[in-house]
Amino acid sequence: MISSNTYFEGNVKSLGYQSATGASTLGVMEAGTYEFATDKHETMNVIEGTMTVLLPGSSSWETYKAGEAYQIEANKTFQVKVSEQTSYLCQYK
Repeated sequence: MISSNTYFEGNVKSLGYQSATGASTLGVMEAGTYEFATDKHETMNVIEGTMTVLLPGSSSWETYKAGEAYQIEANKTFQVKVSEQTSYLCQYK
């Protein structure tokens, strides 16, 4: 079953699905700044575009480009800035 998710007044949209490796979402973010909260460990893979991220416990923003990934532990919040439409694959554990 595929689920559809919309956040931040339609500026972030994703499709959720279950595969052999676990739950994932495939989505797109419009330019903006967002704060997300995690329920599970997440691996965020940038597919197209660039994400500048303030990870939990960090005081400096880091930039991730297409082909790069970052991880966030469960029950944390983090901030993301994108300057253009950016697509991602988020994998949950």
